[in-house]
Amino acid sequence: MKTQLFVLTIVLLIPALAVQATSRSDDRQSARNIRQDARTQGRQTKQDCFIANNKSNSECRQDKRENRRDGRRRAYNVKW
Repeated sequence: MKTQLFVLTIVLLIPALAVQATSRSDDRQSARNIRQDARTQGRQTKQDCFIANNKSNSECRQDKRENRRDGRRRAYNVKW
């Protein structure tokens, strides 16, 4: 009787664990996409800064870093 109950419990839990794994995978993929978009956006921000020539090189770098930092924060919030 205990063995049957144990097997039944395992059989019922397996689909729930699979759904959780899929959900976490989707969260990781979303976070990865956000980080990649932030990288692209950071590069574009730096290029736009150089083209506009309204800031020094270090200020343009700081803008790029801030952009990427914000992307990492958003990705972290999505993932966790």
